[in-house]
Amino acid sequence: MAGTTTAAGRGRLRHRVSAVTRENVAGWLFVAPVVIILGLFMLLPILMALWVSLTSWNGQGSPFQAGVPFVGADNYTRLFTQEGLARQDFMTSIRNNIYYVAIVVPTQTVLALGLAMIVNSRLLKGKSFFRAAFFFPSVTSSVAISVVFLFIFANSGAVTNLLGLFGIDGPQWFSDSRGTLHLLLGALGLVDPGSPPAALTSGGPFGLSWWDWLSGPSVAMTTIIMLVVWTTSGTFMLMFLAALQDIPVTLEEASMLDGAGRWQRFRHVTLPLLKPTLFLVLTLGLISTWQVFDQIYVMSQGDPAKTTLTPAYLSYRTAFRSFDYGSGTAISFVLFSIIVVMTLIQRWVMRERRS
Repeated sequence: MAGTTTAAGRGRLRHRVSAVTRENVAGWLFVAPVVIILGLFMLLPILMALWVSLTSWNGQGSPFQAGVPFVGADNYTRLFTQEGLARQDFMTSIRNNIYYVAIVVPTQTVLALGLAMIVNSRLLKGKSFFRAAFFFPSVTSSVAISVVFLFIFANSGAVTNLLGLFGIDGPQWFSDSRGTLHLLLGALGLVDPGSPPAALTSGGPFGLSWWDWLSGPSVAMTTIIMLVVWTTSGTFMLMFLAALQDIPVTLEEASMLDGAGRWQRFRHVTLPLLKPTLFLVLTLGLISTWQVFDQIYVMSQGDPAKTTLTPAYLSYRTAFRSFDYGSGTAISFVLFSIIVVMTLIQRWVMRERRS
């Protein structure tokens, strides 16, 4: 009797193991097409590009043929440690992109949240119209909007003429390479932009002086920033709007009964519940701003005086115009590393803290 029971138990165990095995095989069969496609069109090209970044391939023939010189990490060290134009251009692009990220990400996030709260208000009439109006720039081609901005901010464009009505002589928007922080300090009489302090021009990290690092975004880059904030806030507005509509009305009513004011309700009720959406918006904003390319390509191509040069555009220019595919690919992998590190830091900062 005991032997019969043991045999039955072993049979049930084999049946369960067999069922689990069949489920695993079926699962892998279902995901196999996606895994194969991602491997062929994503993972394999990344590995191929990594190899190219370790060579000095000039685009002639195949990068995997025997005659392509292997330079190891030289393409990377030139960006950080070796004196020369390559490091200067790369660090200039990093400086420009840091200011770009520091202004665009907070501005578009705050603007998107504000717009979402406006169109989510129960007192607002014509909500559908305003939602569509705020979201419309996000679905319009960035290239088309960039061309329109070139006409609007031209020397004889609408913005310059509008400022002229108030007696303001506007700058040459896309030809002005002056840093906005330099202009601000000069307007306040703290420094003379034409002759900066020697302590700020005598040295600095990575081949750029402290005066260069502290220039702020140029007037041309500031114009591009205004365009990007206007065109991206609508998408993030919809994300915040969806999150706001998921917040139970009873929570807001309970906080009002407890005597909480509008700011207290926003700070202690609304904002904590929006934290997952806020993390998503900030992450997407960081990734897109570090990868900015199309507006730079259409509106400035890195000019004037390389003040709108970004790592993404520099990678393209180095590879496809200078035919230095190894250095161009190395720049793209450094940019990828920056995005990953920034995302991990942001995730650590916004993590749930247990008391």
